[in-house]
Amino acid sequence: MTATEPCQTDTPLYNSRIISSFVRFIERYHNYVDFGEVLSYAKMAPYQVEDEDCWFTQEQVDLFYEKVVSVTKNRNIAREAGRHAASTDSIVRSYALGFVSPAWFSELMGTVTGHFVKSCVWDAKKVGPTEVHITVTPNPGVREKPYQCENRMGYMEAAFSLFNHKLPTIEHTECMFNGAKACRYRITWRDLGSHVWRKLRNYALPPLFVVSVSRAFFPVPEGVWLCSMFAFVAALLVLSYKVWNVEKRELVNAVTNLRASTAVLFDKVDASFNHAKLIHEAGVVLTGRRGIEGRLQEVAQILEKRLDYDRGMILLADEEKKTLSFKAGFGYSEEQRATIENAVFRLRPESRGVFVTCFRDQKPFLVNDVDEIKYEMSDHSRDLARAMRAKSFICCPIAWADEALGVLAVDKVRTERMLLQSDIDLLMLLTPAIGMGIQNAAVTETKERQFDSILHVLASSIDARDPLTAGHSERVTRFAAGICRELDLSEEYTEMIGVASLLHDYGKIAIKDSILKKPGSLTASEYEEIKTHATKTKEILEKIEFEGIYREVPEIASCHHEKWNGTGYPLGLKYDEIPLGARILAVADVFEAVTSKRHYRGPMPLQEAYAVLESSKESHFEPRIVDAFLRYYEREGRLADSLSVESGEEIDDEGHLSAKRPKARVARPIRAA
Repeated sequence: MTATEPCQTDTPLYNSRIISSFVRFIERYHNYVDFGEVLSYAKMAPYQVEDEDCWFTQEQVDLFYEKVVSVTKNRNIAREAGRHAASTDSIVRSYALGFVSPAWFSELMGTVTGHFVKSCVWDAKKVGPTEVHITVTPNPGVREKPYQCENRMGYMEAAFSLFNHKLPTIEHTECMFNGAKACRYRITWRDLGSHVWRKLRNYALPPLFVVSVSRAFFPVPEGVWLCSMFAFVAALLVLSYKVWNVEKRELVNAVTNLRASTAVLFDKVDASFNHAKLIHEAGVVLTGRRGIEGRLQEVAQILEKRLDYDRGMILLADEEKKTLSFKAGFGYSEEQRATIENAVFRLRPESRGVFVTCFRDQKPFLVNDVDEIKYEMSDHSRDLARAMRAKSFICCPIAWADEALGVLAVDKVRTERMLLQSDIDLLMLLTPAIGMGIQNAAVTETKERQFDSILHVLASSIDARDPLTAGHSERVTRFAAGICRELDLSEEYTEMIGVASLLHDYGKIAIKDSILKKPGSLTASEYEEIKTHATKTKEILEKIEFEGIYREVPEIASCHHEKWNGTGYPLGLKYDEIPLGARILAVADVFEAVTSKRHYRGPMPLQEAYAVLESSKESHFEPRIVDAFLRYYEREGRLADSLSVESGEEIDDEGHLSAKRPKARVARPIRAA
């Protein structure tokens, strides 16, 4: 808050670390005080006091001070608590020691105090090596109390005493509670020990110089002169050693302080980095291609890895927003997971369960002791908490574009660390990303279903021209997917091959029925026209705006009649010139064709079909593709016990069985599948 911003009565002004320093002081010197009562009176919660990211209003700190004075009967407690802030685990120590000297600290005091108070502006002016003037001006609308002025002076004493272990002298020259517009302080402190000894050493240099040159101007006996020189040199050496020794101790102390300050800073940087990694990793997972439940389980695993919660779960609402149910989690035993998976949270208006309220009001909840709210919970929630052995938990709403989608909940059952407001803040940074991921996944799944249905309609439009070949593209797709899995190809590549498989014969839409459905053998010209379907497939599919790896679909679909030895069509490609997907389609397409009923023949027995594939290795098919298909089919349980290789038959260009003919004789091609 700047000096020009008006302050509201409910504006958070004071960091929880100020109250925490009071608590530490009272625990040490007034350990009979019931802090539960004090904090309740001040409208504070224990977890808020422990949370460095929590801030309190003027009303809250006033109530806190009022209650503390009431129970301790100590009206000087504000200054004493501020002075106690020089203790080992205090806020002053963690900041001040990083500045090495009080002079450095005073120059940046205004910046440092901004981390703890927003009620006023501090301005520090260094006027000498051991003197600084500080002006504290309240922000508009802030109504501080006199005890806060005393508390400030206590903090100043604590900060400056850290460097030489002695309290500074503080003169309160002007006070806003005595009619001034601001509080002004004049702070002076004693020099560091090394400065004093350095001055003494420097004062010894002029006498030494005088003694050293005295014999040149005065008749000083040599013995007296030598003794004087020895005494002054010895004194100078002793003083120099003392300066070096004191400076060394001060330097060691400063380095130790810096190390402690750096360790605290490193812990905070490490925590910030870990949290940034959490958000990044979760974002990467949520933009992946897996189904939403798979993505959410990965997010749960990231939470387990990056955060120190014992358990966690993600609940999502159904499409009608009538129930919440478990979708992913971590840290639960098998019995507990079964319980939570079977639990259903009904989103009724009258429901008052914590999860339902969190979802309905889109408001996070933090509970450090379940027993404290057990009478506010619904019977269902209370029974579930008992079954889960829950002690403390946080639940945050998962929402996107003001629409509630679910609840993220974490809890601690084994470790004693108190859950804090900063835990809520971190989780509330994550839940929008989860919400966006859920919405994007829903949109993606809808588009994929639409795309998939369009593909099947297109494939069916070809099959519908001839009921006898209906389902050909679907079965080819299934066989091609099996080969892809056997070759350990990626899921994305397998899906792309599935698209190419469904559309591999789409060019036949341009072939006349008289040729496509001809029951007998084809003439040479008819066969040439049939062959054009491969090129027409590519021309049609290239008009579709495929993205990414799916840009390969037109080429793969059009090349499934290419042969391994280069005698196929439409381009006469061979070996690795043929796209891998087309080589896979070739095997799947031929197998489906020869094992299905056609107008001119019945389905071929499986043993004969496999024999045809085996005999066409190195000529029509790449051998490893055939082997992969055979392994895939063995796992399906459809492979006969033995293969009987038939040498008297061969496969034509359309994948149909024909009798071998002499090479000099021109074969009459049979109709396409």
